[in-house]
Amino acid sequence: MKHSVAERLMRYVQIDTQADPKSTTFPSTAKQKDLARLLVKELKDLGVNDAEMDEYGYVFGTVPSNQMHEIPTICFCAHMDTAPDCSGTGVKPILHKNYDGDPIMLPDDSSQVITVENHPYLKEKIGDDLITASGKTLLGADDKAGIACIMDFVEQTMKNPDIPHGDIRILFTPDEEVGRGVDHLDMEKLNADFGYTLDGGVLGSIEDESFSADSATITIHGISAHPGYAKNKLVNAMKVASHFIDLLPKDSWSPETTEHRQGFVHPVAMQGIQEKVTIEFIIRDHDTSLLKQHGERLESYLKQAMLPYPGATYSFEVKEQYRNMKEVLNNYPFVTDYAIQAMEKVGVTPKPIIIRGGTDGSRLSFMGLPCPNIFTGEMAIHSLQEYVSVQDMEKAVKTMLALAEIWTIHPKN
Repeated sequence: MKHSVAERLMRYVQIDTQADPKSTTFPSTAKQKDLARLLVKELKDLGVNDAEMDEYGYVFGTVPSNQMHEIPTICFCAHMDTAPDCSGTGVKPILHKNYDGDPIMLPDDSSQVITVENHPYLKEKIGDDLITASGKTLLGADDKAGIACIMDFVEQTMKNPDIPHGDIRILFTPDEEVGRGVDHLDMEKLNADFGYTLDGGVLGSIEDESFSADSATITIHGISAHPGYAKNKLVNAMKVASHFIDLLPKDSWSPETTEHRQGFVHPVAMQGIQEKVTIEFIIRDHDTSLLKQHGERLESYLKQAMLPYPGATYSFEVKEQYRNMKEVLNNYPFVTDYAIQAMEKVGVTPKPIIIRGGTDGSRLSFMGLPCPNIFTGEMAIHSLQEYVSVQDMEKAVKTMLALAEIWTIHPKN
């Protein structure tokens, strides 16, 4: 089997698709459609005749069934955008063949050195071919590795009719990195029964449990006054906000102090002047029922912070972001089981992993498409030292092929 994942990934990452969380458009950056248009063309070149991009930048396509009986339609999904945390402009991918375990110094910034000490997973990748960026940008394997895997899967199935499969829907989404990946997705148009996102990390990882997530927006209103005549008048909202942030626990209840299924509350942005300050928080827990408690606890710290500042007021707004996909997948355990069977069939050891985050699959599951997440090998994501193993990507494709075949023996109800 001749794979195309390495060549595809190295082409795709050179197209800047960085999302913008401050944008009010959809997609948040028009340049995401540059990759979308290319993918539509490549899908059509591979024989996917219904490939198209809609007005929002979603890419759809169908690998038609080669079986006579009715089979559930599955969807393979990946996102086209890259994270706003690190530059995605002018990505220069580098292929490091037969990695020997030595430090990899990235040529455009000698301070960026990828080592097994900082990236322990590399110890398992000695002998693999690795792809990195050059030191000044992220790579974009998150999630263009997933796109490359899906496109290679399409090529393999379209060129090899002996590989059994039902209808396979292809979906590429924009703006996953800013939490809007399925905001405008037409589920009737997608028309799939079950799905898998290709957006995971280590070889063999299968993720069917994510955080549940809320956001909280806190606005603190002070009292403005001329500083020369402010005695007994001025109430500085920035000082109230600073006091509030300082009251939050230092040794718990934060991303930097929690792991596994532990939840947290995390301030992600703050802006303002003496009269008004706005603070954005994210609230996370694998147990959805605990989100309300986290919100109430956060507000209790805010109330405590307000006490020394008479005259200051606040507003506190919580919004739902996404929910733990496990709540849906518990009703369809076979979706995850088939992925595990597929990995075992191609010699990959399955590694069930809890996501301390969310994917498009989190929201898709609640939109009627039960959708766990499968590995692609993307590592050190959102950073200058991002890398991916070519062999991990190839094994992801083999897993997808085996998975498509497994679904053919399960008739549609």
